[in-house]
Amino acid sequence: MAQTVKTATASKRSPRTLSGVVSPADDPSQAQILADYEAAVRLMQEGKFEKARTAFETLLSAGAGNLSDRIRMYISASTAQLSREKASFTSHEERYDYAVSLLNDGHYEDAREQFREILSQSPDADYAFYGLAVLSSMTGDSQTCLEHLTEAIRRNPRNRIQARSDSDFQDMADDPRFTELLYPEVV
Repeated sequence: MAQTVKTATASKRSPRTLSGVVSPADDPSQAQILADYEAAVRLMQEGKFEKARTAFETLLSAGAGNLSDRIRMYISASTAQLSREKASFTSHEERYDYAVSLLNDGHYEDAREQFREILSQSPDADYAFYGLAVLSSMTGDSQTCLEHLTEAIRRNPRNRIQARSDSDFQDMADDPRFTELLYPEVV
């Protein structure tokens, strides 16, 4: 009977090799933890922050070993992203600043949604049209960029001066329509 207990205990431990431990690829439990970790990271990359956070928390509670620090970092990042999504704004200017931060982080669709939300509540918001023009320039949509920038300038002529020195429009610099819009006095 003592032999049976010893065998059962030995089978619960991680297998050992001459170097001390078995690589994650050779240990089925470690391989599963690694696969679950990679799946949770993919959820983060897809913007599914709630699901990612849940997956990371499950991994952490299951004992993720040497991935624990990384998992805690991803849980914090997921929580931060979720709080950003639920942000409430006291003014259109705050929403605009948020939209610009999304734009700078490469979240173009989210930024577009925020600019459009500003315009749905305040159709005369020239800065939202300007933001949409910048976004269109950055995504290579020159026609839409020109339309939004034209509207921003129509609503506030100072936008013309700002656009002249705005590096976000560098891809538009070779377009003669852009030059005509920014420098009408030359034409």
